[in-house]
Amino acid sequence: MFTSFSTALSALNADSTAIDVVGNNLANLNTTGFKVSNVSFHDLVSQSLGAGQGQTQVGFGVGNPVTQLQFNQGAIQATGGSLDAAIQGDGFFVVNTPGGATQYTRSGNFQVDANGNLTTATGQFVQGWVPGNGVLNANGPTGNIVVPLGGLHAPVPTANVSVDMNLNAAAANGDTFTTSVQVYDSLGTSHVISFTFTKTSTANQWQYSIAFPNADLTSAGTPLTGSLTFNSSGILTSPTAGTTPPALAVSGLADGAANMNINWDIFNQTIPRITQFSQPSAVSAQSQDGSPAANLVQVSLVNGGQVLAQYSNGSQVVVGQLAMVSILNPESFVSVGNNSFGLSASTALPALGTPGTGGRGTVLGGSLEASNADIARQFTNLIVFQRSYEANAKVVTTVDQLSQATIGLKPQ
Repeated sequence: MFTSFSTALSALNADSTAIDVVGNNLANLNTTGFKVSNVSFHDLVSQSLGAGQGQTQVGFGVGNPVTQLQFNQGAIQATGGSLDAAIQGDGFFVVNTPGGATQYTRSGNFQVDANGNLTTATGQFVQGWVPGNGVLNANGPTGNIVVPLGGLHAPVPTANVSVDMNLNAAAANGDTFTTSVQVYDSLGTSHVISFTFTKTSTANQWQYSIAFPNADLTSAGTPLTGSLTFNSSGILTSPTAGTTPPALAVSGLADGAANMNINWDIFNQTIPRITQFSQPSAVSAQSQDGSPAANLVQVSLVNGGQVLAQYSNGSQVVVGQLAMVSILNPESFVSVGNNSFGLSASTALPALGTPGTGGRGTVLGGSLEASNADIARQFTNLIVFQRSYEANAKVVTTVDQLSQATIGLKPQ
C-alpha cells in the first residue's frame, strides 16, 4: 500500500512535466517556424507478489516523460516582407551565432544589420553563398550573406544596340529616315547615337550611317557606314545572319571614359530586325545593354532563396544565395532557443545544398511558416493531463487516509 505514495507522486511529476510542455506549445502558437513537442510516457518496473512469478504484479509508477519534436509542415502565410522566407518541405536554414556556433532554423523572418549582414530576428548570421569576382559558386564553403548598403551600382558601358524597324519600300531615291538610341560609357555618361538610312537609286537598297555625337568627343569621330539590301518580299538579304555585326568604334570621349566598341545587332538570332514593306518608315522597338550608375533601392529575398539587390535603373543583381541542410532524423535535434536547433549525439550529419535539391524543400519569398501547434489538440492534451494529475492527487489523499486508519489500529 505504501508504494502507492511513490507511484502516485511519479505520476504527479510526469503530469506536471507534460503540462509544462503543453504550456510551452501554447505559448508559441504565434512563433514563426516553431515546432511542437509531444510527450510520451513509459511505466517503471513492476514487482511480483506471492510465490508464483508474474501472478501478481504491481508497478512502481511512471518514469520521466520523453519529449519529441514534431516537424510536420506549418501553414505558409504570405507576408509581403521583402526579406521573409518560408521553407515548403523538408530542410532548415543554416545560421551562425555571434559566438560562432552553427545552428539550424525554420524561422525565415530575416533582417539586415548595420554592417549589411543578413540575420535572423534574434541576431544570428544567415549562412549561404555570395558572388566572388562576379560569380556565385554554390559548391564552395558557406559564409555570412552580406548585402550592399546604400552603395552605387557601377555603370555598365553599352556594348550592343538593336533597332527593330521598317523602311518604307515606297521611298524615293534620296529619301532619309533617322532614329536614335541612348547609350552609356564606362563612367555612366549618356550619349545619343544617331541612325540615318538613305534610299539609294538601286532597287531595294538603303545606305546607313551610325554616328556618335561629335560634341561628346575631343575630336570628330568617324561614322559607321554600309548598305542594306532587301529582296522583292521586303526581307533583308544583305548582310546575312551569322555575319559579324557592324561595330561603331568610339575613341577620345570628352569625359575621359574608356573607348567604346558598340555592336549593332541587325538579327534576332536568324530573324532580321529590319524589313522593307510599303509602310511608313518607323521604329517598333530598340534596346541597348548599358546602364548608368544607380542607387540601391531595395534588397529582397525571392523564391529559391536568392537575395536580390534592386537598383534605381531597374537592374537586379544576385548578391546572395541561402544555404539549406537536410537532416535524416530532425526529431533528435536539441532546441536551443531563438527558434533554433542544435545537433545532439544521435543527429545524422547535415547535408548542405541549395533549396530544391537533394530532397531539400523549396524556399518561398515574401512568406513565413507559421507554428505547427494545433490549439485544439493542445487544449485536449491539457485537459487530459489535468484530469490525470487530479486523479493521482486523489490517490495520494486516499493512501494518506488509509495510512491514518492503519495507524489508528495500534492499541492504546
